[in-house]
Amino acid sequence: MRVTQLLTILCVLFAIPAFAQDLPKVSMQTNVGSIVIELDSERAPSSVENFIGYVNSSFYNDTLFHRVIDGFMIQGGGFSPKFMRKQTKSPIRNEANNGLKNLAYTIAMARTNAPHSATSQFFINTVDNPNLDHTAPTGRGWGYAVFGRVIDGFDVVDTIGTVATGSAGPFPRDVPKEAIIIESITMLTGDEAPSGSATQTKQSTDTASDTQQ
Repeated sequence: MRVTQLLTILCVLFAIPAFAQDLPKVSMQTNVGSIVIELDSERAPSSVENFIGYVNSSFYNDTLFHRVIDGFMIQGGGFSPKFMRKQTKSPIRNEANNGLKNLAYTIAMARTNAPHSATSQFFINTVDNPNLDHTAPTGRGWGYAVFGRVIDGFDVVDTIGTVATGSAGPFPRDVPKEAIIIESITMLTGDEAPSGSATQTKQSTDTASDTQQ
């Protein structure tokens, strides 16, 4: 009887994660393919809420990945294909002290040199970038807030990360010579969203200077 009770307790304990609230996921459709991103609303609640607000208002539709640095990151979410800067909401507080690291295929908030200046722009790390992690609540140490991770479409991230770049619009360098356009970003329901279990081999774990222009 005691063995049966023990087995029952163990089954319940191991089942708890299955009943935990699923993290939200989005599908980013670009002109070179789609990327699915899982958002860590538990450890980066403000950043995720901010990002989802822009997603639900269709803010990111028809915007550019306007900054690409091979071996570093890809950045977007702020400019139209004609390099018009989009009007954003107020900046949010930096959550880079949430324990999440700027590992390859994580998504983080872009900002100016001011620690709490992030609005709509984001970047996806294409390699591990520990120099972007939070180290201290100081101007140089705040770091860049990771708020999610790619769970599908790694090849699309890799493709974008290695495109030829040059000058365009107001930027003297790092702009894709052939426009990389975010056609849309939409929320995924449970039935639509991949679990990520088959794609986590691309992750390092569970998961720049000025990265906003």
